[in-house]
Amino acid sequence: MAANKTVKLVNIPGLLKYPLGLTLQQRLWQVSKSHRTNYLIFCQHTPVYTFGKRQAQDHTLHQEISRLQNLGAECYQTKRGGLVTFHGPGQLVAYPILNLKNWNEGIRWYVRQLETLVIRTCAEFGVEAGTCEHVGIWAGDNKICALGVHVQQSCTSHGLALNCNTEMSWFGHIVPCGIVARGVTSLSRELDRDVGIEDVKGVLASKFEEVFECKVVD
Repeated sequence: MAANKTVKLVNIPGLLKYPLGLTLQQRLWQVSKSHRTNYLIFCQHTPVYTFGKRQAQDHTLHQEISRLQNLGAECYQTKRGGLVTFHGPGQLVAYPILNLKNWNEGIRWYVRQLETLVIRTCAEFGVEAGTCEHVGIWAGDNKICALGVHVQQSCTSHGLALNCNTEMSWFGHIVPCGIVARGVTSLSRELDRDVGIEDVKGVLASKFEEVFECKVVD
């Protein structure tokens, strides 16, 4: 079968409940697996803390979930890598649903491409970002974008969460991704001006085309 490097952009308006985002990913993942199609979901979640698959056996997880729910946020266990993180208003979440057979590549290549994607997007706004020994994209010692992916049968789900003008106090209730002595930041905080997700979507889509050598279509 010929490679298909067209990526359908699925832009979800408003705030999306996390379970609805999971359902959408699962539905498009099945289509991608069967037909080698590709999708890029853009959304913004209602306040939610998500836990990576490594935490599934943590005997204190139930108590932690109860504590965070009392703050007014939802909590969900996921299949992605990594540990606990926050999603909420002001954070651009991108879920690429790609059939990697179209690129003849694997998960390591895919993660590197996502890292490059975010670094180039931040650079477009004048923010110097990069990688370090910890997962994610960093502006200095502060994480500006979380990465957590799941790849099964060559098809991807989950993805990245880029802080645009997120309310940063939500991160103060957790140790984001389990990394102590590091902070969290946003494009708005780094630039000392408001940068909303609508300001970032077009740039991220353009950089996605550049990095993945594909065509993003509405």
